[in-house]
Amino acid sequence: MEVRHWNAEVNGVSIHVAEQGPADGTAVLLLHGFPELWLSWRHQMAALAARGFRAVAPDLRGYGDSSAPADPAAYSMFHIVGDVVALLDHLQLTKVFVVGHDWGAQVAWHLCLFRPDRVRAVVTIGVPFFPRGPRSISEAFADRGDGFYITQFQEPGRAERAFARHDVATVLKKFYAIDFDDLTAPPGVEMVDFLEAPSSPLPWITEEELGLYAQKFHKSGFTGPLNYYRMVDMNWSLTAPWHGAKITVPAKFIAGDKDIGAQSFGIEQYIKSGGLKFNVPDLEVAIIDGHHFLQQEKADRVNSEILSYLDKFTGV
Repeated sequence: MEVRHWNAEVNGVSIHVAEQGPADGTAVLLLHGFPELWLSWRHQMAALAARGFRAVAPDLRGYGDSSAPADPAAYSMFHIVGDVVALLDHLQLTKVFVVGHDWGAQVAWHLCLFRPDRVRAVVTIGVPFFPRGPRSISEAFADRGDGFYITQFQEPGRAERAFARHDVATVLKKFYAIDFDDLTAPPGVEMVDFLEAPSSPLPWITEEELGLYAQKFHKSGFTGPLNYYRMVDMNWSLTAPWHGAKITVPAKFIAGDKDIGAQSFGIEQYIKSGGLKFNVPDLEVAIIDGHHFLQQEKADRVNSEILSYLDKFTGV
């Protein structure tokens, strides 16, 4: 079943969408992370389409063939979730299943927080829901110093200049191959220079697929994706009304047991201690063998986890 491509003019931007499966099938919205594209969902789209679902995978704003405003202020969580809601309106879909990975998981959680009426159930990969903390992100991570990746990403242009010292495919491979849990570079070193690009191909992505990613990032650049990080403190300020709010939507969280995201920042303890379940009462958790880019690395297992969960709601 072929992938269909189209663009929607929504929320003041143009959003590129890849779609697979019957147009009248039950919709599943797939939200990618950093630094990725709709293409990150190629395995899930095929599996969903084969089961009669309509898989809808946009390039989030700043990525691929979607609009990429230069101003960091255009990348608040309100803007990104606004794009998603406007896309659902454009498609005349009142309520959908949502699957998100990495930053896309953050967007999915906030969609559930802001507009639970639009989500039948959510599956997130790699990033659990965190309630709004007492301090901004910058304050919370201040003790990690200037080498911390989120800190380095704050200053407009800084990371872009560092990334530009490498070809685009190498930058992507450096991020795709991360397998340590503390993303802090030594003093005076930029994160992208500190990361190592493996000499051999990654087992879960072909050279041709990597080339497709690289081609899109070469065209659109990294400013849009980095601007998500530049808005973390603003998002903290903007979400004050939801302080203490829980996720009421039925949810499943999938993480790789070797995922840096699941092991760092006390996340593993947060999940195991019941903290996540407290904040997301209607929750299932699946910890499986794998690293961060789980839906590509362990596609069959992730497909099975997603489909078995959706089956509970669709009565298949």
